[in-house]
Amino acid sequence: MVTGGTRVVRSFCRVCTSVCGILVELDGDRVVAVHGDGEHPFSGGYTCPKGRALPQIHHHPDRLERPMVRVDGQLTETSWDTCLDDLGARLRDIIAEHGPAAVAINFGTGVGMDALGYRTAEALHRAIGTPAKFSPLTIDGTAKVLVAELMGGSAGLTGRPDYANADLIMLVGSNPVVSHGHTVGMPNPRGMFRDIAKRAQLWVVDPRRTETARLATRHLAPRPGTDYAVFGFLVREILRDGADVGVAVQDLDRLTAAVEPFTAEHAAAIADVEQADLHELLAAVRQAGRIAIDTGTGVTMSASANVTQWFTWALLILTGSMNTPGGMWFHPGFGYQLEMFELPIAPPEGKSRPGPRSRPETRAFMREWPCATLPDEIEAGNIRALINLGGNLLTGFPATDTLRQALGKLEVLATAEILPNETTAASTHVLPTTGQLERPDVTLWDFMSTRISSQHTPAITSPVGLRRSMWWVLAEIGNQLGHDIADTTMTDEQMLEKLNAGGRTSYDEVVAAGWTEAERELPAPWVQRHVERLGGWRLAPQVLIDQLDGLHQTTGPVLVPRRQLRRLNTQLEFLGEPAEILLHPEDAAAAGIADNQSLVVRTEYGEVTGVAKLDPSVRSGVVSVPHGHTGTNVNVLTSKDDLDPATGMTRYSGVPVSLHPA
Repeated sequence: MVTGGTRVVRSFCRVCTSVCGILVELDGDRVVAVHGDGEHPFSGGYTCPKGRALPQIHHHPDRLERPMVRVDGQLTETSWDTCLDDLGARLRDIIAEHGPAAVAINFGTGVGMDALGYRTAEALHRAIGTPAKFSPLTIDGTAKVLVAELMGGSAGLTGRPDYANADLIMLVGSNPVVSHGHTVGMPNPRGMFRDIAKRAQLWVVDPRRTETARLATRHLAPRPGTDYAVFGFLVREILRDGADVGVAVQDLDRLTAAVEPFTAEHAAAIADVEQADLHELLAAVRQAGRIAIDTGTGVTMSASANVTQWFTWALLILTGSMNTPGGMWFHPGFGYQLEMFELPIAPPEGKSRPGPRSRPETRAFMREWPCATLPDEIEAGNIRALINLGGNLLTGFPATDTLRQALGKLEVLATAEILPNETTAASTHVLPTTGQLERPDVTLWDFMSTRISSQHTPAITSPVGLRRSMWWVLAEIGNQLGHDIADTTMTDEQMLEKLNAGGRTSYDEVVAAGWTEAERELPAPWVQRHVERLGGWRLAPQVLIDQLDGLHQTTGPVLVPRRQLRRLNTQLEFLGEPAEILLHPEDAAAAGIADNQSLVVRTEYGEVTGVAKLDPSVRSGVVSVPHGHTGTNVNVLTSKDDLDPATGMTRYSGVPVSLHPA
């Protein structure tokens, strides 16, 4: 459409998995503005500051436009042929001398929302044959897939609340108004929760009265890392009620024994909450019957992540809320249709494998190595080349100072990016790839959607400079290594059509309409069949019982990282979201710190300096440092050795800290 002297193109945003509909306003080749698409059936006109910043991203004065190779210590602009020839020669030499395991690939956020880029990266990883794969999974998300695998037999069971029909919803360590969900994309979360609170009970369990908690019916603020005690109490009491589960289960007696200690008195003491609040939450569960629970990074980044996720699943199963209207539903996928297959069933102990050679005590989970093991693998000489796809390692990975030293010892650090950052500055090869406005695309992470749907967008603008699509760059790297993983003579649209072959809706139909949606079955027969083949939900996996027995509480203030509205992980730092460190006024007074004063947050692993923001919405004993900042880098406070033994997940939340005036 044309408005005045500009034209408007309909698209969808790929900053996060909410994939909101947008209208992109252009004046010639200049992207003037991004607005919400009021006719979009999923987001209905909603956009967030990140989506509206797409023009600033596209026209950023420092955007990467040409390939670069490090020559005599300096990154120098060059041609694609020269860059890829040099990169290919170095990778071939490394593989010939040290084997394919010496080449690692990091699947960063930048490739995560690029459908063709991600699928081609997977193909390149398989073709090289290296076990060294890294991704944000072991930074913020392993608990959900681990518990799905242990209790449901398959990590493919991606559950989410039936928000449309639930009478009681609990959000645990999740602030979707800011984050737009964790593993579930939520367009217009503020509007959705405001509407939900009018007809249903919405409880938020979080040590801070978050933006989402302000919209809730009730807010419960346990001490960080103690959510498991709250849900252990609920499970115990529902079992004592003589719950009529209504579905097949295993190990009911073992679960009963595991939660028996969690009386109201015991749970309240661990979580530092009032017993009366626990009883009111229990009454709400009893009254609702069917319940819905969603956890976020406040759970998954803590030492008790797996146990908390276990108890939430147990509560859902015992209340008959799995695969049930008003409870939880499981996404069958839009392109890869799970109902057409029998899901593989994992053994009761899960499918994790021994970690990398330098860290045999760690586990490789979901065929990935823990991000925390990267420095040791480099120092041991096991990893000599790293292909980094859209990730700022130095603000995203744990133990920043240790990692910075290790990256300098790599023979190859090739980074695909659109904007410069600390990691591109340390790279041997910089591969400028197209931003989201410069490429056509389809929805990749459809199973993270609140719908069974797919979307398509054309390219909005031509690529600037010498930028090329991520899939093309990776396919050319494959060609350099002798692997034919994609035909680089094809266009982006031709590749997308090939990628979408076999989906629920033909590619031409999705392109013509812009979006498509399939009906949801609830209960879903494919989930029922899977649970029957499993022999019933596994209520008490031994791995989780062992972790429960090993949990202990810390005293004093602890670290809690958080997300911010104008940032996504390490991206969008140029929007100027301040790295404010939130702490309760009582904790600040005890440390001699005033509002807006510089302070030092210190752990046994490192320290950061930031600006104090005294905030009574944070409970006492909590120090909240935001993710992804270069200056106040929360990863400096973390360890490469303090890991979840089942998955290698880094412990970010609940780490003891001390506070000092700067």
